[in-house]
Amino acid sequence: MGKSKRGSGPRPGSNRAERVAARKERQAAALAPPPRPFAGLAAECDLVALHTFVPSATAVLDLVEPGPPRPELTSVLPDDTAIAPPAPEGARNEVVLATILPGAVTGITREISGATEALVALQTDPDPDDLSGALAAAIAWAAHAGPGGEYRHGGETTPDGAARPALTDVLKADAELEIVVHGDFAWWFPPGNEVPPEIAAMLERANDTVLPTARMHVSSGNGAPWWVDAGERAHLRWVRPEPEDEVMTALARLHAAGQLSLGEGSRFAGSFRTHGLLVPVFDLDNERHHEEWYDELDRFDGRLTEALAATTELTLDERSSRDGIRGRQVTLR
Repeated sequence: MGKSKRGSGPRPGSNRAERVAARKERQAAALAPPPRPFAGLAAECDLVALHTFVPSATAVLDLVEPGPPRPELTSVLPDDTAIAPPAPEGARNEVVLATILPGAVTGITREISGATEALVALQTDPDPDDLSGALAAAIAWAAHAGPGGEYRHGGETTPDGAARPALTDVLKADAELEIVVHGDFAWWFPPGNEVPPEIAAMLERANDTVLPTARMHVSSGNGAPWWVDAGERAHLRWVRPEPEDEVMTALARLHAAGQLSLGEGSRFAGSFRTHGLLVPVFDLDNERHHEEWYDELDRFDGRLTEALAATTELTLDERSSRDGIRGRQVTLR
């Protein structure tokens, strides 16, 4: 009888098998999208909120000068797909960031009063694995495309086949977002344009999903607090920029001290993590307008800032509080 042939791979459990497995893990980690896709941008917390839970909002983007090279957009590739003629040589469009666009596409361009209006969205279908790269490529396209265009994200290249730019190549890193919160999706259509009958039903369904929402602010400017009236209760979701463990520890200190609330009519509901950031959530009495919570929000912000700065070891009660908060935490993409 002939000898049986050994497989081409390393023997399971051998040193070589362990080295191969470790190399594959390193390669996978190198190719994985960053855990904080908007890290390095002053608008990181708001970008996370706009992608994760804000229904209808827009903001004009502050682009890097002179902008990325003007791509050739006449071809259609199977990855990122763009359909639009290029803008005139040397021209650059104003780019508006949106929560979601009709059809959940990544970008559109349209003509308004003789000028090209370009919009790119954070909430798309499908959601890209590399959120920052897909957004950067869409912004680079939108800045230079002519009117009547549509863009959908796909692979790791732009429509002209070049590597995707980084977000800091197209956006000013220190720029905050001047966000306009909308009560519906009327901004999907240029002013004065009639909504096509085939779109009217979709627009009505989309408008029905919009809940009263407001971007709140604190004196310190820390993070991005967002208020929403969900019906029976209102909620405050506060996207925090600090490392997750630091925020969790600070919340535990406040909980153990009986200070984890925004005062009467509020309660700490828990937290979730998304895009590498922690988002504490409070339930609020919705009989009060969101502007009536500013004093309590500022006072809580002061307590949380002090707790974040504390360096003493956690007490037994504080460790117990941290375990309880962490046990109720959920993770969103």
